[in-house]
Amino acid sequence: MYIAISGNIGSGKTTLTQLLARHYGWEPRYEAVDENPYLEDYYRDIHRWSFNLEVYFLKERFRDLIDISRSERTVIQDRTIYEGVYVFMQNNKEMGHLNDRDYETYMELFEQMTTLVRMPDLLIYLRASVPHLVGNIQRRGRDYEQQMQLDYLENLNRRYDDFIYHKYKGRVMTIDKDALDFQNNKKDLATIIDRIDRTLFGLFADLEQPSATAAPSRR
Repeated sequence: MYIAISGNIGSGKTTLTQLLARHYGWEPRYEAVDENPYLEDYYRDIHRWSFNLEVYFLKERFRDLIDISRSERTVIQDRTIYEGVYVFMQNNKEMGHLNDRDYETYMELFEQMTTLVRMPDLLIYLRASVPHLVGNIQRRGRDYEQQMQLDYLENLNRRYDDFIYHKYKGRVMTIDKDALDFQNNKKDLATIIDRIDRTLFGLFADLEQPSATAAPSRR
């Protein structure tokens, strides 16, 4: 089985991945953030380094998907290849950081890759407001993230909702992160685990299928 955690920067994906992997005995897969050689350059000059950064992430996520397809264990992954494309890459394109040639090359590569891999059995979407994201980003203290603009996070949030509720075709469970502190509150974590148990193993599926009518109002 293949489970994935989706959400904006600072939404708590890595923390939830760690907690669920420990609880269920699943194999965790983490996004190669600190190892990405383009990340600090990207935040200093987004226009110059967008293509390099996104190709690196695409390569790493595809490698993870190949490994996941070969694993005999249930795997839980921190961020998917799909949001890397439909959220982050699309955002960079919309903001003018990629020219048409680079964008078309990237999308052709992505489309070829996704013919060889499968979608998650369940995608858990951590939906969080920009103030909540900013608080988490400030607390974890990565120097290169402190330069992020609020409109950048807001654009990503808007694209995440569009991706989840209009583009993604798989099974989704949306969790309102603002209302929960699953890292420090055991009851909040238990609430999420209970929903996952009902969704994956229960008689009645607790699922939120993406559709044009399912999108919540903006906050």
